[in-house]
Amino acid sequence: MAEAKHNGQKIALLSNVNMDFVIRMLQKELDVYETQGYGNEMGALMNPRSAYHAFAPGITFLVMDLMELIKHDLETETAGKRIEEWFGGIAGALDSNCIYYISDACLWGEELSVAADSGRKQRLERLWQIQLERLCGERSNVRILPYREMLQRLGEENAFSSKTWYMGKILLSSEAQKRLCELVLSRVRLEGRTAKKVLLLDLDNTLWGGLAGEAENTPIILSEEHSGLAYKNLQRVILQMQKQGVLLAIVSKNNEADAMAVLNNHPHMLLRSECFAAKRINWNPKHENILEIARELNLGTDSFVFWDDSAAERSLVQEMLPEVSVPEFPQRPEDLGPAMTQIYREYFEKPCLTKEDLEKTIQYAANARRVGMQKAAASFEDYLKQLAIVITRVSPRENADRLIQLVNKTNQFNLTTKRMAHGEIQALLENKHKCVYLYNVSDCFGDNGVVAAVIVDISDVPVIEEFVMSCRVMGRNIEYAIITDVEKDLLSKGYTLLRGIYLPTAKNKPVEKLYEQLGYHKWNEALSETGAGMEKEREVIYQISLSETPRRVYYVTIEKEQEEYRA
Repeated sequence: MAEAKHNGQKIALLSNVNMDFVIRMLQKELDVYETQGYGNEMGALMNPRSAYHAFAPGITFLVMDLMELIKHDLETETAGKRIEEWFGGIAGALDSNCIYYISDACLWGEELSVAADSGRKQRLERLWQIQLERLCGERSNVRILPYREMLQRLGEENAFSSKTWYMGKILLSSEAQKRLCELVLSRVRLEGRTAKKVLLLDLDNTLWGGLAGEAENTPIILSEEHSGLAYKNLQRVILQMQKQGVLLAIVSKNNEADAMAVLNNHPHMLLRSECFAAKRINWNPKHENILEIARELNLGTDSFVFWDDSAAERSLVQEMLPEVSVPEFPQRPEDLGPAMTQIYREYFEKPCLTKEDLEKTIQYAANARRVGMQKAAASFEDYLKQLAIVITRVSPRENADRLIQLVNKTNQFNLTTKRMAHGEIQALLENKHKCVYLYNVSDCFGDNGVVAAVIVDISDVPVIEEFVMSCRVMGRNIEYAIITDVEKDLLSKGYTLLRGIYLPTAKNKPVEKLYEQLGYHKWNEALSETGAGMEKEREVIYQISLSETPRRVYYVTIEKEQEEYRA
């Protein structure tokens, strides 16, 4: 995390108990707000002249001890009121330019040991959780910090220290403080990284033990006991990852019929055929199959993680496709589940999940059917007509998390590839000189979700500062419909000219000629500083007269917008 400190990442850790030692540990890695005591988290947040606001952290962690917050009152009604009041105060103090992680609740106190009502602890923790989940649903910049899970893994006897509590209101043991520090650092990393998208999986001795097609001699090891249970629990982990937006693909050297028989018919198989966005089950070299999957999914291989029990296959993929991540494979079946959990945390975990994340496998499966339709169509024009594409403007405020993903994770269809922090996006949505257009795309095969964004600066002559679109919908002339919709909207507002910026990068070659294809002419060129090394890139600015836009060929229905999209 030295890099995060070097990049100027600033965080705050606020609490109602003493967190001084945790803050000291964090300060070795990050620029951390120096708290003025503890128990005044609300005052720091609500007072605009406080030292906390002068520090201006990008991420604030609120680690609250529930027992202190409810003042050791274990009555559900009165404790519930205190919890509700705290969240009411926090909701009014949140700054849209900051990201907040609020801990879930772990109620601990000596008196709980003698409480006759054994369910009281869970009920009080649930009251906190309900309020926390509600706030996360209302505010896109609020996340849940999994504090309780961390403490439960350590165990209450090892997590809390009565000795340090009585000495200086230090609730956590030294080991728990170290783990809290690690948890905070892990969340900071999540906010600053690009998650991988695809988990490439071998089959034999990876998803199950044994070899498909040789069950007569060596039965498939997949069951509810012994090593078979270890493989089944691995599949349970992977299935949960898939439900949370990780795309799965098979890359296996096998007879396809034998492998598919296990996938579709084995009674303990949890990952059925429909769980996989792509499959390559053949005897071809695996790196060639991976390249085919990349083309099929229209994704870069740098978004892939390859998992295979064969050291030789892992080594070959690493050599031929060094941009693919290739983690090690455990030697013992009982380590499979924990190893996959670590892979999820290291490569795939995200700060928050969007609707598009949760429906990703369905969307890519629908994309495969689109490819089939295109191959069968008499012409490209006929294919576009059959798709029956509909684009709909949606509220940027209500889809702020998805807007952040599009701007920061899209590479190929991205005219500038300029990244924006959460606070910058929130400030953008409040800026009266910016128009933000966000589009949902659907067709006859289903909903692609929110997949395109255009950001226009209207402080003078309107300038398209950002135009991004998911690679899932590239190649269908949707961009023609989107830019036409933006132009018509700006023309209706009285603007006569529109400019657009193209800044070449290593990955956005597919849109190099986009503005020329749209009928724009080159207006200006300038050198632009980009990247950590401040290299010079040639920024090209294009312009068009909004009353003279050319006719563009696209077969898209543009649904009537529901609201004004200027902030």
